Amino acid sequence: MNEPILTVAQMRAAERAAMAAGTSEWELMQRAGEGAAQWVTRVAAGRPVTVLCGPGNNGGDGYVIAETLLRNGTTVQVIAPVEPATDTARKARTQFGGTVSAEAAPRHPVVVDCLFGYGLTRQVEGVFAALLEQVGTRDCYRIAIDVPSAVSSDSGEVLGPLPQYDMTLALGAWKQAHGLMPAMAAMGTRRLVPIGLDLGPVSTGFSSRPHLAVPSPDAHKYRRGLLAIVAGAMPGAPLLAAEAAMRAGAGYVKLLSEHSHPDAPAELVIEQGNFAGNLADERISALLVGPGLGRNDDARGRLAKALKQRLPVVLDADALHLLGPDMLEGADVTTVCLTPHEGELAKLCDAFGVSADGKLARTRRLRDVTGMTVLAKGPDTILASDVMTHFFPRGSSWLSVAGTGDVLAGIVASRLAVHGDPQRACAEGVWLHQEAARIASPAFSAGGLAHAVKPAMASFL
Repeated sequence: MNEPILTVAQMRAAERAAMAAGTSEWELMQRAGEGAAQWVTRVAAGRPVTVLCGPGNNGGDGYVIAETLLRNGTTVQVIAPVEPATDTARKARTQFGGTVSAEAAPRHPVVVDCLFGYGLTRQVEGVFAALLEQVGTRDCYRIAIDVPSAVSSDSGEVLGPLPQYDMTLALGAWKQAHGLMPAMAAMGTRRLVPIGLDLGPVSTGFSSRPHLAVPSPDAHKYRRGLLAIVAGAMPGAPLLAAEAAMRAGAGYVKLLSEHSHPDAPAELVIEQGNFAGNLADERISALLVGPGLGRNDDARGRLAKALKQRLPVVLDADALHLLGPDMLEGADVTTVCLTPHEGELAKLCDAFGVSADGKLARTRRLRDVTGMTVLAKGPDTILASDVMTHFFPRGSSWLSVAGTGDVLAGIVASRLAVHGDPQRACAEGVWLHQEAARIASPAFSAGGLAHAVKPAMASFL
C-alpha cells in the first residue's frame, strides 16, 4: 500500500472534511499533539524538553505536546515569541498548565519545533529566525513537528534558518517536502502521526516496498524476459548496465554492439554487426538504450531504430540528450521509461518545451507532455507515470559515484523485460538499487554495486 502524500490544499481539504463530518478542530489538534508527544516522550527518555510555539495551529500542537509531557512528569520549557493567533491555538494555550516565556533561550537537551506548520509561504525572519539559529547551534536532540519551520511544504524550499533535525513527525499525512530536497536532508528520521483523517484517493504517495515473484515452474529464459542493450561508442557503461541486468531477474541479457568487448562476462551474449536485424528479433521483451551510446549521428540512428520497434524501452544517459519530439513519431510512448538525473531532466524539458519550477513540477509536466514514464533520479527520486506520482525513501549517499546510474538503468530494464510494466519496473529498480547500495557497504564502485544486485534481489522475494 502506497502511503499518501498531500499538498497543502489537499491537507486543508482533508481537515475540513473531518470537521464537516463532526470532528472539531480542537479534537484534531489534541490527536496530533498527544500522538506527537508519545514520540517526544520516547526519545526524551526522561530528559527535560523545550517546546517552541508559533502563532498558528502548529503552535497550538506545541501547547498540547507540552501539556501532555507535563502531565506525564516531564520537565517542560515553552517558548512562544508571540501570542496565539487562531481560536484553536488560543484554546490550547489556555489548557497548558505551565509557564510560557516570550524571550527565553532554549535550555533543555530536547527541543521541539512547533513555530510554523505546513502552510508556510514566506521567509522566516526576526525573532523566529533567531530562535531557529539558536536551535541549530545547540547541542540537543531536535524534533520538527509536521515540517521543519523554515520549509515550504509543497516545494521543499528552504525559507529561513534550517537546523539539522534528528526527527520529523508528520501530522495526519505526509507532505511533499517530506520527500523533496533540500528540505528532506535536514529532517532526520521521519515518522507519521495519524490523526484519523479520511484521505481518500490521492495521486501522490511514497512507494511501498515491492515483492518480486520467483519464476514460474515452467519458466525458460525467453519467458523470463530477453533484454537487449544497445551499445555504442563507449564500452564501459553498457557493460555495467548488463552486469546489473543479469542479476535483476531477466532470463536473457544480450548486448547489441558494433565492436568487441574483451572484458565482458562469459554469460553475456554479444551480437555484433547487422544491428537492424538483431534488433528485429521477435523474442526481445525490452530494450535499454543510452549508457555509452554516444551523441553522434550513428548513435541518433540507433536510438531512432530502437524506438521504432515499439518495444518496452528504458532510455538513459546519452539517449536522453538525443531524444526529441521528432523521434517519438511511430513510437509507443506508453512503454518508454526515461531515467534522467537533474541535468538530463533539464535537457529533456528544454527539448519538449516544458517550463515548470522545481524538480517535482518538471517531472510531472514532462510526463504529461510526452506520455512517457519519467523516473527523475537523485537523492529525492520521483517517479511520474500514468498511475500516480511516487516518492521513495532516501537512498544511500554513497550512490554518488560514477556509473551507478548505468546500474540503475540496467536494473529497471531487466525488470521491464520480466513483466513489461514501466511504472512497476521503475519502482522495483529504485528499491533494488537502494538495497544493493546498502549491501555493497560504503565506498563501493559501480561494479561492486552491480554485483550486489543479486543478494538485493533475495530480500524482495
